[in-house]
Amino acid sequence: MKFYDCATAPSPRRVRIFAAEKGIELPTVQVDLRSGEHFGEAFRAINPTCTVPAIELDDGTCIYESVAVCRYLEAAYPEPPLMGSDPAEQGVVAMWDHRIETEGFMAAAEMFRNMARGMKDHALTGPEPVAQIPELVERGRMRVGRFFDTLDAQLDGREFVTGSSYTAADITALVTVDFINRLKVETPEGCENVRRWHEAVSARPSASA
Repeated sequence: MKFYDCATAPSPRRVRIFAAEKGIELPTVQVDLRSGEHFGEAFRAINPTCTVPAIELDDGTCIYESVAVCRYLEAAYPEPPLMGSDPAEQGVVAMWDHRIETEGFMAAAEMFRNMARGMKDHALTGPEPVAQIPELVERGRMRVGRFFDTLDAQLDGREFVTGSSYTAADITALVTVDFINRLKVETPEGCENVRRWHEAVSARPSASA
């Protein structure tokens, strides 16, 4: 198996943390996004959407998108479970993982892709050019504020996002909060549940993966 990564990108970091929590060592190939390597023919043969992360299995099967790669790893290496240990937990983890990705991560991506100089003509992922829309930066910022409120409320009285166990939802939330902070948007005052949780999950050895 080969893991196609970019050390500076937030999406593959989700997979790195997930694998570290399970004790999996992934043979890694770094993809240089800055130089546009992901748009080249060699990488398009692995992932036609031109994004990282991706994994290539020994039989040539390619899986891309963070959650899909993590689902593969969960099935192949079930211990410790990071996507729930019974049907109810699996549903709750999937629900919150999806909400965090769409309400938080994608909001941050909307900000980043519409304001970063390096994203000119790449305001959306994929091989086709898409122009930036500066107005979407403020919409993304507004969505990020709502995300923090939602996450803080969910963490009230809970050690982790879905309860007492660390799961894929915490990984997505950690990467999302760190991504937002990199955009010079601080965790709002009053979100003490987020601050307490973020300090704890950032101290886990896997957070540095």
